[in-house]
Amino acid sequence: MKSITLVLTTLLAVAHVSAQPLRPKEADTSEIAQQAIAAYRKGDLPAALALATKLTEAAPKQPSGWFLRAQLHVTQRQHAQAVADYSEVIKLDPKSPNAWEARGEAYFKLGKIAESIADFDQFLERVPAQRPHHWQRGIALYYAGRFKDGKEQFEIHQTVNSNDVENAVWHFLCAARADGLAAAKKNLIPIEGDSRVPMAQVHQLFAGKAKPEDVLAAAKAAPAETRSGEPLFYAHLYLGIYYEALGDAKQARDYIFKAAERADQNGYMGDVARVHAEILRKQEKK
Repeated sequence: MKSITLVLTTLLAVAHVSAQPLRPKEADTSEIAQQAIAAYRKGDLPAALALATKLTEAAPKQPSGWFLRAQLHVTQRQHAQAVADYSEVIKLDPKSPNAWEARGEAYFKLGKIAESIADFDQFLERVPAQRPHHWQRGIALYYAGRFKDGKEQFEIHQTVNSNDVENAVWHFLCAARADGLAAAKKNLIPIEGDSRVPMAQVHQLFAGKAKPEDVLAAAKAAPAETRSGEPLFYAHLYLGIYYEALGDAKQARDYIFKAAERADQNGYMGDVARVHAEILRKQEKK
């Protein structure tokens, strides 16, 4: 599934757009924002964060400064700090859908699943047209044990993203828990056109037409130009989830932990693997 990541265009928008005007006693802070973005572009993230902090101090009533710093925290995987800054944005501008969604993602990355879903729901109250697109909410619903709701989320996502094997797999996972494994296999969403390696083999695996070794072989044989580690990451993630659906806890753990080792290079789905691994660790401690 496509990752939602911080990009420079978002930062630039934050630098120029705010939810409310500067108060007369506050200086124009656009130059500070531009300096923070320039530092980010150069890879000097400590400087970018320091400048973003200066921005929040210069204009504490401006949501844009807090949002900028929150986004920079996300790039450093400082999700607790990001949640705190997004919360400031929401206090100042509770109608802002972006802050609710971004905080929901940050909560998910902290393993706070219920809080994540609550924020995603707040986002969708403000932008209901985005409901079919919100696969992140579906994944959170799976980890919350709300399998019927998750199944429904992935069914409506299929209407806007019809060639995504991952959507079919997560629908399968929720259906297996809600309706039973046999029903999930029978109702596996057919997918054509997902050219990512090893997604064709992953879909065949869940359809009962391929074996785990076929998924691994396809990932290992991926073209050299494929982003480093990505095919093997997805092979490990979906093999782990496959074994979890079958009730094989040992195999599920082994593959999920292998996927989590590559989490930092694989965007939002990397965070999914890391959160899943942490859930398994907590279960083992209990």
